[in-house]
This record gives sequence, C-alpha cells and structure tokens, in this order.
Amino acid sequence: MTATPYFSPAWTTASFGHDADTLPAELSSLGAHLDACQGLRGRWFKLQCLAEATHKLLAARFMTTLVGIVLLCAAATLAA
Repeated sequence: MTATPYFSPAWTTASFGHDADTLPAELSSLGAHLDACQGLRGRWFKLQCLAEATHKLLAARFMTTLVGIVLLCAAATLAA
C-alpha cells in the first residue's frame, strides 16, 4: 500500500507593500487541495449533506421537536 503524504500548503496572505499576487506553488497547493476535496465527494454526498442539515435543524430545536412528535403521536392515537 502506497500512501501519498499530505503536506499542508504554505499560504502567504500579506503583500508587504507589493502587489498582491499568487505564487505558482500556492496555485499548485490549491489545485491539490481541490482535487482532494473533490475525491471525498462520493456517491452518497448529497444524502450526507441532507442528513447533516436535518441534524442541525433538529438538534438546535430538540425540545420543540420532541414536543411536536409527542403531540403528533397523541393526535394520531386520538384519531384512531
């Protein structure tokens, strides 16, 4: 098994009085990072994003969600 070592890019964000410009090494690092990110997007990526968004919504409003589920179950029980 051959593993490609991951080196973090060395970004420079200050121009120190010069024109702001990107170096070829920075563009190369950015391209490698974007390729790695694109590789992580598999078959189930959209479903995973939907699950994360649902979890964030429900986790932030846990008690409200719990009360809503209890009321929905109670209404279903009374209607039957």
